[in-house]
Amino acid sequence: MKKNVVIVGLGLIGGSLAKAFQKYSECTVSGMDCDPSVLDAALKCGAIDRIAGEQELREADILYLCLYPQADIDFIQAHGAQISPHCIVTDTCGIKREICAHLPKLAEQFGFSFVGGHPMAGKEQNGFVSSEADLFDGASYILVPCGAPQRAVDTLKAIAIELGFGGTVVTTPEHHDTMIAYTSQLPHVLACAYVMSPCCPQHNGFSAGSYRDVSRVARINETLWTELFLDNADALTEELDILIDNITRISAAVKQRDADTLRDLLRQGRLIKERLGE
Repeated sequence: MKKNVVIVGLGLIGGSLAKAFQKYSECTVSGMDCDPSVLDAALKCGAIDRIAGEQELREADILYLCLYPQADIDFIQAHGAQISPHCIVTDTCGIKREICAHLPKLAEQFGFSFVGGHPMAGKEQNGFVSSEADLFDGASYILVPCGAPQRAVDTLKAIAIELGFGGTVVTTPEHHDTMIAYTSQLPHVLACAYVMSPCCPQHNGFSAGSYRDVSRVARINETLWTELFLDNADALTEELDILIDNITRISAAVKQRDADTLRDLLRQGRLIKERLGE
């Protein structure tokens, strides 16, 4: 697949997309970033073929928005008139209702197609320096059509597989945000709350896999995740309330030395995982 690809924002996800396109496709990749040193590094390592400007925007077949949610919206408001009607614009944000409340309308205004996207991949480190071509190997790629033509959705599906994703899921903004509140946002809240214990700085010598598994995602970009949490506040709050209720029941059983209730609660967790085959 030979296309002109523009990636706006060369952080962990944008930089990894650029490197994946270079490794696995014959596309021409142009990049935009507010940090000149990032653009210089991307050029030097071959992640991008050139720095994107107005001409590259006009010639783009696919445009990836890899910024924070509001910044994605702001970028299209500022540059939408430069994007060709044949271009497919997509994003990589971890929330979709807020994005899909604005970008499909802007796509209609400026005449291009917009498909919401969310690559389900990441790591604790941020920035272009941490990006890698194989970050998406075997990962799921979520697509939220938002009324876009089927050809646009099919094109992004094909690109995802070409870049090494394990498969694609097509869903609605509402279902996406409900599920992401549980599978992504809640674990980040849990990890941050967990490491706030006064025991955390003393864990060396007393910790192994359990500590690493629970605490790993506490190395968080607080600016980005604050925006993601607040844009999905209702769904995240519902999941937090469920978690707090479950922890409260376990806590009460421990405090009361109620072995039967505690055993039953722990059994419920085990059986859920076993039924899922995990």
